[in-house]
Amino acid sequence: MTLIKGIKGNRFAVFGRAGMDLFAGPIGTKSVDADTFHADLGGSSANICAGLVKLGGQAALVTSVSDDAVGRFCVNRLQDYGVETRYVRAVGGEARTSLAVYESCIENFQNVIYRNGAADFQVTKADMDAVDYTSFSALITAGTVFAAEPSRSATFRAFENARAAGLPVIFDIDYRPYSWPSAQVASDVLTRAGNESDLIVGNDEEFGFMAGGIEKGLDKARELAANGKMVVYKMGHEGAITLTDGQEIRTGIYPVTAVKPNGAGDSFLAGLLASIAAGHDLRNAVLRGSACASIVVSKPGCAGAMPTTPELDEFLARHPGPTDT
Repeated sequence: MTLIKGIKGNRFAVFGRAGMDLFAGPIGTKSVDADTFHADLGGSSANICAGLVKLGGQAALVTSVSDDAVGRFCVNRLQDYGVETRYVRAVGGEARTSLAVYESCIENFQNVIYRNGAADFQVTKADMDAVDYTSFSALITAGTVFAAEPSRSATFRAFENARAAGLPVIFDIDYRPYSWPSAQVASDVLTRAGNESDLIVGNDEEFGFMAGGIEKGLDKARELAANGKMVVYKMGHEGAITLTDGQEIRTGIYPVTAVKPNGAGDSFLAGLLASIAAGHDLRNAVLRGSACASIVVSKPGCAGAMPTTPELDEFLARHPGPTDT
């Protein structure tokens, strides 16, 4: 299977945003009350890259950042995590790298996202054509890249280039309403992206959004799987359903004491892919992805909270196990 072969190649070109995270410290401090914030790498695609590298994979981020101190901070942090940055282009003008300000708490969690004039939307078809697709075994994208032009058309060009190079396309729906001009545009574009992908990962709300109602989400996932896709349908605390080759694999989650809700999806995808690459069967790979998600929500930050393989194995060894499904 081209998809599994591509994942096992463990060399990923990842498309989407890098940003700066500022999270209040210590744990439990609300942003409004904080006098200390910790800075680190953020942004879904950058987090996925960091997660993959920490789990033994190779990842290159393809994006744009602002030509300023914040953009350079993100590039430096990507390099610190071992992510390839040759395809990160600095852009001038009024474009700015995204900023997320949040806290390490669950009750009344606040995550303030600054994405006016986002630099990552400035990637172009020329940027995509400059990528050496033969250096990679699979393409990954998070859905936010499709929310605006020129990034939308550029990423669909990347899909074409990946197809021409024989690479499978992995799509994390990652629907963020605030990034889109309208719900209808988002539904149309994300549906197209799903149709052009080999592996689609999303939660019940995201599949429901694509289908026109949350109650239709699982049917949408089944429809995509019936068309030859592998689909991971996430249901929060109820676990996940993985649909592939006519089977539905139900898996639970690893309960932990969470200190924040964000970063789980990025860590799940990194853990899933890295585990398939390491030779785990699909069910165990999904469970290991779920364990990665649990690890990240139990710690402050996102990229820095992504586990290494020894940390993941240690967590699994001492945890009583996943919930029943």
